[in-house]
Amino acid sequence: MGQEKGSQWGSRVGFILASLGMAFGAGNIWRFPRVVAANGGGAFLIAFIIANLVWAVPLLMIEMYMGKTTRLGTNGAFRNLAGKKSTWMGVWTGLCAVFIMFYYSVVTGWAIRYLVYGMSGVVKRGVDSDALWKGFISSHFQTVFFHFIAIAVAVVIIYFGVHKGLELANKIIVPSIVVILLIVMVWALTKPGAIQGLEYLFNPNLKALLKAKVWLNAFTQAAWAVGAGWGLMLTYSVYMSKKEDIATNAFIIAFADSGSSLLAGMAVLPLVFAVSPSVQAATDALAAGNTGLTFIYLTKFFPTLPAGTLVAGLFFLALAISALASLLSMVELAVRNLGDAGINRKKAAILTGVISFIFGIPSAYFASFLDNQDMVWGVGLLISGVLFAIVVYKNGIEKTRAIINKESWTHVGAWFNWCVIAIPFLFVIIFGWWIWQAVTWYPGTWWNPLKTMSPATMVVQWLIVGGLILLANNWFAKVIKEPVSPGGENTPETKEVQS
Repeated sequence: MGQEKGSQWGSRVGFILASLGMAFGAGNIWRFPRVVAANGGGAFLIAFIIANLVWAVPLLMIEMYMGKTTRLGTNGAFRNLAGKKSTWMGVWTGLCAVFIMFYYSVVTGWAIRYLVYGMSGVVKRGVDSDALWKGFISSHFQTVFFHFIAIAVAVVIIYFGVHKGLELANKIIVPSIVVILLIVMVWALTKPGAIQGLEYLFNPNLKALLKAKVWLNAFTQAAWAVGAGWGLMLTYSVYMSKKEDIATNAFIIAFADSGSSLLAGMAVLPLVFAVSPSVQAATDALAAGNTGLTFIYLTKFFPTLPAGTLVAGLFFLALAISALASLLSMVELAVRNLGDAGINRKKAAILTGVISFIFGIPSAYFASFLDNQDMVWGVGLLISGVLFAIVVYKNGIEKTRAIINKESWTHVGAWFNWCVIAIPFLFVIIFGWWIWQAVTWYPGTWWNPLKTMSPATMVVQWLIVGGLILLANNWFAKVIKEPVSPGGENTPETKEVQS
């Protein structure tokens, strides 16, 4: 059998750290601070906490329940719990994460490249950061090479297994991210103007809570930042012990990740204001987008302050390893599904690496292609959240909640039921908002599937992928092997597949 026998997290701390590594990606560092600042500061944080409770925490619980119960990846978990005819839902969920992996390894490569720039002294006073970025992004050799480096490092770690590879790596990566961000935050707060960054972050504009945009952004950020509904937590939960606490772990992971995101905001926003020559320059930088803020603006002004070059190196180290931690979870998801189909871990890891490298090349060559895929499959993940809710509907919300409570210190009340019921409605609202935004942003091209950021390109790509996996549904259901528990034995409680 291809499944890895005896795989289990070495400790609860190891599982939580790996889960935090999965959730704490590059977006937490370069996107979350900007979103908070643009949506009312303190008001957004309130909305974000509520969104975590309503969307992220219930979905994390559902994913843990599915992974722990079935001991299978996304394909097998949906097959065993929702029935053979619903295997396609697990395939969709897994493919969304895999398609993201194809371009996320490219972004991880960007961070690694800038880490090398920082360590080699390229990021220094007087550097033309705009020319540096354009020179790198237009050099196909460099973008492909660092994409290769990123996926190769991830594959090597996954190759060594759950305990010796994934868990060990995250025990180093996650604490390192926290320590580095704390150093950057303290350094920034000692500089003139940095306090304005905290004011910008915690702006108590409670009137913003009355704005629908703040809430919609908060729910979208909760889905993306914590990784709820991605299928990644399901994959990691396959390796939980039988007595592991689902409910408490879900709360810990969701709010520890939110705390880490807040730490990133407390590091990045004071940093932006500290290195900016004026308040207007700082606000312009925050409006420059992820790559503009990170790879152009901060790179330019880091070296203008004492010890700035050193701190730049630390910042890009945090960015690179946080991106790597999330990339690891995507590779593991693919490897787990291949393992369920009978391919051993080492072969599955190599195969995943080769496929990811090849299919990531278009994103490495063309930034517009990367932007397109980011939108298509980023929003596609919201569909995955609905599919997880459907599994709970099929198995019974009360029954699912009882299983979650069985080994949990934290009692999950009836609020869980209402949150699960609300998930499809929330999706319709959030997706409708995305469509409306796209129409207003691109009034002349929103209908054109050949345009990078049009709603039409999302729908067309979803229909193609969805149609293909529906046609192959029975094949996917057939190739999945019987689950193997962390102890190595087949799990009789999940052998019976619904028809």
